[in-house]
Amino acid sequence: MRTDLDHLPARQQDELAYVTDLLLTGFAKATTSKTQAWCRNGKVQKIVLFGSYARSDWVDEPQNGYQSDFDLLVIVSHPALTDPAGYWYDAEEEILRDPRVGRLVNIIVHTLAEVNQSIEKGEYFWTDIARDGILLHDRPGHPLAVPRPRTAKDAFSMASGYFTNWLGMVDNAMWLAKTSAARGDISARRDAAFLLHQATERAYSCYLLVTAFYVPRSHNIKFLRSLAEGREPRLIDVWPRVQRADRRLFELLKRAYVEARYSDEYQIDLSELAVLENWVRNLRDRVEALCLEQIDRLAINAGSADAGQ
Repeated sequence: MRTDLDHLPARQQDELAYVTDLLLTGFAKATTSKTQAWCRNGKVQKIVLFGSYARSDWVDEPQNGYQSDFDLLVIVSHPALTDPAGYWYDAEEEILRDPRVGRLVNIIVHTLAEVNQSIEKGEYFWTDIARDGILLHDRPGHPLAVPRPRTAKDAFSMASGYFTNWLGMVDNAMWLAKTSAARGDISARRDAAFLLHQATERAYSCYLLVTAFYVPRSHNIKFLRSLAEGREPRLIDVWPRVQRADRRLFELLKRAYVEARYSDEYQIDLSELAVLENWVRNLRDRVEALCLEQIDRLAINAGSADAGQ
């Protein structure tokens, strides 16, 4: 795995070094006061940059409303240390608020055993990281596994199953959202917003599972959007983001996962729901088309493999 960042501008190299330090410092603060040995002696074994900044195809156009995020894999020494609320929330919040970090930072946290098991299974998301990732922090003695390619037939079968299951769940959430919105009262509008959030989350999960065989344990649709758009630029224009009003609407949808269910302060009107429903439907249709492209490619590979036997 590479360790150099020479392909990045100096500013982005400095930001990554700073973010790495914040993550390590935040983890140390979260674990040193604990009594359990596995926690008190817990270690960050690796921090790996993956995605567009590792591949050199990032976009940095904040004036047009789009800027690629930093995507980081953090590998820790014990499964309990992967808990975002327990060990990573404070560090993530500090990074989010720090003006020295000029873009969003997304982290996923796993153990080495989890990562290596997925690499050995040939799951695309993880084999891509093993191939393209860049080490920002590394404790010697914890190597990544050697990727074992998934058979073409298995890949086709898994992707097809994910597609059928998850696209059906997207459609179900959208139908329920439309039914709720039709009632019109504030409680129903909040339900509709939450269900549109769920449709969005499921659409991105569908795309990531079909194309990468992995989706992080997250309800943050901005994070899921970043991962999906980093793999497929044709998903970017689904969400208008040049105008402040458009960005506000997406944030309203993002907040719906918690606030639409639990906060009396959450407000959304029928016109806003109508716009969001249209955007989510566009996302759903784009995801369907892209997933079918991928499944067609996998079917061809599976057929070629059968023919060669």
